[in-house]
Amino acid sequence: MQYRLNFLMDVGFGLLFQSLGFVFVWIVVGQFDAIGGWSLGEITLLYGLRLAAHGIWLLLFSQLYSIDRQVQQGEYDRMLLRPIPALLQLMFGRFRVTVLGDLLGGSVLLGIGLVAVDIDWSVPKVLFLLATLFGGAALDGTFQLGPAALTFRYLDSMPLRVIFDSMFMYFGGYPVTIFDRPARFLITYLVPLAFMAWVPATILLDKTSDLPFPVWIAWCSPAIGAGLLAIAVRIFLKESRHYQSAGS
Repeated sequence: MQYRLNFLMDVGFGLLFQSLGFVFVWIVVGQFDAIGGWSLGEITLLYGLRLAAHGIWLLLFSQLYSIDRQVQQGEYDRMLLRPIPALLQLMFGRFRVTVLGDLLGGSVLLGIGLVAVDIDWSVPKVLFLLATLFGGAALDGTFQLGPAALTFRYLDSMPLRVIFDSMFMYFGGYPVTIFDRPARFLITYLVPLAFMAWVPATILLDKTSDLPFPVWIAWCSPAIGAGLLAIAVRIFLKESRHYQSAGS
């Protein structure tokens, strides 16, 4: 905040980048009134859930994007010398201001979506919504932290992380039912990004008839994200033992 204009520009660029994706969705839905039986308000809620969860993940692990450089240039050596777990240092060592734009954009869209749709609120649904945001963040992080572990062996994991990030960005903001069967299988079971926003949204909007599995599995969405992240953390810690100092 010592450089206020720079701060505002960074947040603004992050907000603009993420907002452009929703503008495209808004244009498409505006032409057809609905997509796969989902109205603009419902898709706004869906997109807001995904983006807000993505923003929470980035808020905690914004430094992970540079792990390739840290390993290649020997900066990871410093983390190993400090009396704090290296993974925590990756979480809190630095902070990218731009990620505030992601979180701000997601929060605004989520708020607009919640106002635009008619939800039969109950205490379980309120708690489920809160848990969904953190469960979605954990699911997003699973497919960033897990692939990042490959950096310790191969020195470069960015291309794989970009692929997963693109999948979440391009598929996570739409109802899964609009895709063909192979794509639905991929994003529901193999890379289960559907559990980040679409599956929880069906619970909130009482659209569970769209689900290809029992409703109780949908209620477990936050736990699925947390469980997968725990596995990713374990993989990351195990692979970090293969780190070899750059000698710098």
